[in-house]
Amino acid sequence: MKLELKKYLYDIKESIDSIDHYLNGKRDFNLYQSDKMLRRAVEREFEIIGEAMNRIDKIDPSLDISSKKQIISMRNRVIHGYDKIDDEIIWGTIIRHLPKLKKEVETFLEYKSSD
Repeated sequence: MKLELKKYLYDIKESIDSIDHYLNGKRDFNLYQSDKMLRRAVEREFEIIGEAMNRIDKIDPSLDISSKKQIISMRNRVIHGYDKIDDEIIWGTIIRHLPKLKKEVETFLEYKSSD
């Protein structure tokens, strides 16, 4: 695996870990929605995740990561449609999709670290 690809996978993992840290183990949508700084921090991490995924897709489009196109699309919405960000969609992504993405990325990093 190219070093550049590993870097982007690592960036995704770091952003997911940061989101987990920001939430401090509290899976409380009302708390998330009421804290503007928390929302902005999470949105920024989604920008990083989406940009890293976009770069991964350009380097190796065959890399099988579930929801790759949706992740890139979310990044575009967060950046370009900042005034139309839906907190419920962001929250749903945190709860339903980030754990799976984290596992996939960690698997790629572990598997490919032996290359």
